[in-house]
Amino acid sequence: MTDRPEVVTEDHLEYLDMLRESGATNMFGAGAYLERDMDLSKSDARAVLAYWMETYSSRHETVTVDLADIVASF
Repeated sequence: MTDRPEVVTEDHLEYLDMLRESGATNMFGAGAYLERDMDLSKSDARAVLAYWMETYSSRHETVTVDLADIVASF
């Protein structure tokens, strides 16, 4: 796993999760939101966003669905 930069907090990660869910922006543009809403410098916002992107899947459960199982249930 990627080492967590000192600047990254749980609040930052939760903020980015909510931003993603809102669909307000493509997440590649989320750095500007971090700068504005979390009062981060451009370099800190980039570090937070890079960490969030690199660790997203390990912090969120993914569900795999087999189409055959869905079809069989009907």
